This record gives sequence, C-alpha cells and structure tokens, in this order.
Amino acid sequence: MHIKVESAENLAWGVLVVLVLLKLSLHFGTNLLGPYGFHRDEFLYMAMGEHLRLWHMDFPPAVAIASEVTRWVLGDSLFSVRLFPAIFSSALVCFAMVVAWELGGGRFAQALAGLAVVCHILFLRSGNLFQPVVFDQLWWTVGLYALLRLCRHGEPRWWLLFGAACGFGLLSKFSILVFGLAVFLALLTTSYRRSLLTHWPWLALFIVLVIGSPSIVGQISLGFPVLDQMGDLRSAQLARVTPLQFVTAQLLMGVGAVVAVVGLAALVLAKQWQAYRLVGWACLWSLIVLMVLHGKDYYAGPIYPTLFGVGAVVLERWDLTPWAPIVRWATATGIVLYAALLLPMGLPILGPAAMERYLERLGSEDAVTTNVGAVERLPQDYADMLGWEEQVQAVGRVYHDLDPVDRAKAVILGSNYGEAGAIDFFGSRHGLPSAIAVVGTYWFFGPGELPGEVVVALGFDRGELTSFFDVVEPAAFVTHHYAVAEQRDLTVFVCRGARETLQEAWPRYEGQQ
Repeated sequence: MHIKVESAENLAWGVLVVLVLLKLSLHFGTNLLGPYGFHRDEFLYMAMGEHLRLWHMDFPPAVAIASEVTRWVLGDSLFSVRLFPAIFSSALVCFAMVVAWELGGGRFAQALAGLAVVCHILFLRSGNLFQPVVFDQLWWTVGLYALLRLCRHGEPRWWLLFGAACGFGLLSKFSILVFGLAVFLALLTTSYRRSLLTHWPWLALFIVLVIGSPSIVGQISLGFPVLDQMGDLRSAQLARVTPLQFVTAQLLMGVGAVVAVVGLAALVLAKQWQAYRLVGWACLWSLIVLMVLHGKDYYAGPIYPTLFGVGAVVLERWDLTPWAPIVRWATATGIVLYAALLLPMGLPILGPAAMERYLERLGSEDAVTTNVGAVERLPQDYADMLGWEEQVQAVGRVYHDLDPVDRAKAVILGSNYGEAGAIDFFGSRHGLPSAIAVVGTYWFFGPGELPGEVVVALGFDRGELTSFFDVVEPAAFVTHHYAVAEQRDLTVFVCRGARETLQEAWPRYEGQQ
C-alpha cells in the first residue's frame, strides 16, 4: 500500500454543511418528537447549575455552567437543554472533515470522515444527552487537531491551542487526564520528546492549570472526592470490563471502526505518515491506558473523529487497483447501512414497547445490560429517561395531603440524585420544595435548614428508614414497567419521629455514592 500525503485540496464546504445539518436534524427531531424525557444524569447536572459554586464543586463545573446558561437563555425544555450537546457533537463532524482536508484528502475522504461521525452509534447517543461526555469528545478532538497541526507545520504555537483544549477538558471531565498522560507517553515514544526541552509544552501545561483551576481547587477544597467516586465506579462497574470486551465493543459500534483502524495503523506504522507519529501514538496510548484502567467502551470515543479523518485519506489514496474503489465505496455503504440498522440504539426514536421488540429481534443481551451487570428490558440510558415526572407527581400528592402544620415542617428526601434531581426540576410545577439526598454530589448541597421532623421519602426500603425514624408510613406507590430495577417499583413514605436532626446525621454520609 502506498500512501502519499499531499497539500490540502479545497475544503468540501457543501458536503460539510449537508452532513452537519443532517446530524443536527437527527438530534433536534429526536428531542422535539421523541417518546422519552430527561435522563437521570441531566437532572443532576441541572441541579449542579442551580447550586453553582465555581471553586467548590466535586465535579468539573463546565456542565453546570452550560446548564445555567442554556436554561437562562432558552428555557428548560428538552430541546433547549440538549442544544449544546447537539452542536458540540456536530462540531466533531467538522473536525473529522478538516483533518482529512489538512492531510490532503479530496471530497471523498472528507465526506467519508464526516459520514463516519454522523453514523457512529456512540456520537449519536452522546450528542443526544446533556452529559459531559460530548464536551470531553470535543476537547480531546481539538487537542489532537492541535498536535496534527504541530506535526504538519512544525509551528510550536500550536501547543497553545493544545493547552487550551486540555484546560477546557479539565473543566469538563477528569478523563482528560488520560489524554494528557497518553500525549506525554507519545512524546517519550517519538522523536518529539525533544520538544520537552523547550518551553512550549510547559507553557501548554500552565494554560491547562489556569483554565482548569476551578476543577483542581474544587477537589483540593473538598478533600479530593473524585478518588471516592473513582473507587466506587471501579468496584461497581469498571471491574467488569475486560480488555477483550473493550476492544470488541469498539468494533461493534459501527463499520466506521474499519476507517479508524486504518487511520491508526497508518499513523503508527506507515513510513509515509512518519511525520504524524505523535498523533498516532497519542491515540494508541489512549487506548492502552483505557484498557489497563478497565475503561468503558465509550471512553475511547474522543480519538475517533481524528482517526476517521486520517483513515479516510488513506483509503482514498490507496492505489491497489482494481480493489481500491470497491473497498472505498463498500466502506461508505457499510457505514450507512450499519447505522440505519442500529439507529434506534443511537437515538431514542422508538417508544419503550417498540424498542423492546426491536431488541428482541436484534438478539443482543449486551445492549440491555446495565453498568452493574443487570439485564433490563431497554438500554440503560433509555430506561433512565422514563418515569421521573410520575414519581414527582406521586410525591406531590403525598406532600399536599399532609396537614398544613406538617407540610410546613416537611423535608423531601430522595434515595439517589435522579429522584432528588427530578423533584428539583419538576417540583415547582407541583408546588414542592427542593429535595435533599445523602449521596454523591447532592450530599455537598447539604441538608437544608429544617431538622427533619416530617420527611417525605422516595426510593427507600422501609428498613432503611426505620433505623432513623420512629414512624414510617407508606403513602403512595409508583411503578414503571420499563424503568431500571431500582426505579421500577417505588414507595413514597411519610416519616416522623427522627432520632436526630438531619444536620446531626449528615456528616456520617460523606462520600456515599
């Protein structure tokens, strides 16, 4: 195989606009017309925005800032809240195409790179949820683009863009540290190690620390809660992920994996791509580190837009006739057909019953296996978008059935951030006060001012509550056939006779997830 990297041709603006509009329309249409509501994680991030303390948060604050900006400017509809993810995910299409263009790819290479992003199940899913995942994908991609420009033009000022990208990445998600480690290992692996003797990489590190300082200061001021979070995540979820499962999952997410593998192989092995070894090794080290850490399959997503751009150029310039055109068009066709087949896995376009029937025909148990190994009726992300307002309505009925004296003293307690977050989001429509929860980020929000003489509790077993209250009475029941197991059958309890105040009990729950 002979690959020649030429000067960049014209950017295919028409193709870029069409693909970006296609991706945006997929997300906008789903959020406007889809049969699902908000995801449990989205309630948490909106609650973080309402409790925004820039230098004193247990999670990187970018998602909380984005939540507040979005809701202030556009309101809190599903479409509004998910606008940023749709735009950020569509930006990945642009970067994949620009990478192909930078490397001399023609219209076919640019189109193939962009199409691979549009059709990839991971990017469909992440672009449709208000979560830090899509922020993470964008900042890794910008960082890799900066390295590519550094390799192509040899101008050290691209270290500044790299530093800014990683800084915003640190402000968004701590997984950017994996990327930073991978790039450092890539520098040591390649001839670019000499750049460590200059001031540019260290200036980039300074930029990272300045932009990402709210995340760093928050961890220091709160005693590094990320360590507890990672420990719980590792024991409950990551320990189940083997390197083989990690690799297999990459290949099952789309035919675009073929393009990515070709791109990675070229960057790391092909003599013609030697100038770009730094980018290739940064991607390869990212995969290796994630496998060693038992990372989830989607953690590798941020390296794909760049690899799609490189792989598309390799395939376009493959000169082994007569097979080259067949391979190129078969790859493009396979990407589209595979995405069409699995589109309901990427976008929640089928209602729960229809989705259940689709999955039965698909015959994939992995698709309905949760993070902790339980098998459900729907993919976990979809099940986590069901039943929340019904829970709030039930809590509202119980709360308003209290006599006025008890209602004035009542505290609403959720067993997890999904329940508490849903009450905070929908509660104003049902005349409810804000909720509290003793887990995760909600613990840092505190117990409020009321001592807990009367508590309306959602999502607990009765035994959990009787250890704290003298009187625990069931007052309502909430069920949802398609919710995850822990949210499927819930009881709303009214609790009285607390043996200690919430303020006294609160410190015991620090670090509980």
